[in-house]
Amino acid sequence: MDSSTIVPRALTRYSRETLVKELGVELSTIKRWENGARPSARNAESLERILASGGVEPSSARLRTVDLFAGVGGIRLGFEKLGYSCELASEWNDFSRTTYSANFESAAFKGDIKSINECDVPDHEILLAGFPCQPFSIAGVSKRQSLGTPHGFECDTQGTLFFDVARILAEKRPPAFLLENVKNLQSHDGGRTFARIVSVLEDELDYRLRTLLIDGSKFTPQRRERIVFVGFRKEDEIEFEFDEVDFPEIGPKLGSVLHRQDGSEPFLPWDGDRFFDHANHRAQAKYTLTPKLWEYLQAYAMKHRKAGNGFGFGLVGPEDVARTLSARYYKDGSEILVRQQGEAMRPRRLTPRECARLMGFPDTFLIPVSDTQAYRQFGNSVVVPMITAVARAVDAHLRPLVDAHTLENEQRSIE
Repeated sequence: MDSSTIVPRALTRYSRETLVKELGVELSTIKRWENGARPSARNAESLERILASGGVEPSSARLRTVDLFAGVGGIRLGFEKLGYSCELASEWNDFSRTTYSANFESAAFKGDIKSINECDVPDHEILLAGFPCQPFSIAGVSKRQSLGTPHGFECDTQGTLFFDVARILAEKRPPAFLLENVKNLQSHDGGRTFARIVSVLEDELDYRLRTLLIDGSKFTPQRRERIVFVGFRKEDEIEFEFDEVDFPEIGPKLGSVLHRQDGSEPFLPWDGDRFFDHANHRAQAKYTLTPKLWEYLQAYAMKHRKAGNGFGFGLVGPEDVARTLSARYYKDGSEILVRQQGEAMRPRRLTPRECARLMGFPDTFLIPVSDTQAYRQFGNSVVVPMITAVARAVDAHLRPLVDAHTLENEQRSIE
């Protein structure tokens, strides 16, 4: 395996501290790898071994996940750094599968969840699923209403996919699950959609459910409200509460994810100069809006301001917090435009690497698809540090539970 692939995969999946311990190298060595230095042949072999083993974190019990509606693996990433191994990943979009496969090893990779027999799903300790949000999002509902098509559970192509999650939970009965969806799910159809989901999880599947609307701006510099569902089997009597999650008091500003123009932007071999012009210390010129598009967006915003509407572009700088990054960002980038000097003061889009950072993905995360597909993928993904924070709180309950069950099974086998 080429070290240009080994390094970003290993640094994406494992913490600096873990790699220092496992490889016996200095922290400064790990930092040099993050900035593009190649490992020695011996260290490259060790990294390959770690990746092939599927995990290096010590654990008294092997904790396993299945990753449904996996996208590019944002939810999986939040658990994998805690030592969880993924037994099955399911994602129907070919472009997302390309990105996922470039960054993760998987014991089994499936396509459309509807083609998966629940009996064939591997055993696991926690089910992860960012089930499709378009039927419940504000944009998704508006579009379907304008077309006269059904939405929510009435949408045959996406809304009912929640029930594919439910049938797997019913068959496999994992100790826990974590689901994620958009804010609008709570109010869709007068709250009936949300109530039905809660009823299925609590009353029909017999899980103790907790939900919380979390703003991603606590973790990354964008306003991104998402509902997170955490459930534990009722018979295990786990008392998980979201107040156990460590939420930062103050979130970061946009400058923390923007390319640095002072000469300190790291050169990443896996990116090269695709997104950033290292010679001139600036984002590549193609991300600056054309004069025609900039004129159109300004006229569009003025038109809606006169009509009393709030539609328009979002112009931001390093000290700001951005609007929500959406899957339509590739069209004109209007929700997040970065101020810049020069180019007749025309703003620019975020680069795909900056979008990855905005979602909390590390710079070691590979982007093997086109800019258009990358914008779609990160706009549809999750805020990784938010998932990681929730995962730590979940793990504090799940790991002791699995340890206890493992010990109980060992004692029974001895008897």
